[in-house]
Amino acid sequence: MSIILIGVNHKTAPVEVRERLALNDQACADGLRRLVDGEVVREGLIVSTCNRVEILSATTAEQIESGAGRLAQFLDAAASLPAGFLNNHLYRHTDEQAVRHLFRVASSLDSMVVGEPQVLGQVRRAYSVAVEAGTAECAMMLAGSAR
Repeated sequence: MSIILIGVNHKTAPVEVRERLALNDQACADGLRRLVDGEVVREGLIVSTCNRVEILSATTAEQIESGAGRLAQFLDAAASLPAGFLNNHLYRHTDEQAVRHLFRVASSLDSMVVGEPQVLGQVRRAYSVAVEAGTAECAMMLAGSAR
């Protein structure tokens, strides 16, 4: 299993682009249900705040490129942008780098204001939305076994 994270944030995209991508909880859940197909994109969650939109997903190592392409297409479509519009704004991390990035985000080390207290809650909420949408099963099992 491989992990891929793709997104935009305050460092890579102007506020006008980030505003078009901002998704509420319902839009995240609906989008995840469309995006996660159980084959290429096996699991996923979306972190959507005023300063970032990131999709974290699980795929197989063989499908990491097609998975990344699907995530990028999803973001273009979610913002009603032409295909490939976001390519110059997107960043991508895989496997260990994706997990490291998520921890930097959750701990607010990758924020406009380092130490911002609400970021961890936003990541936790993204996970809850994904669980409720049925797109984060493996993570649920891992969390349950860690208790």
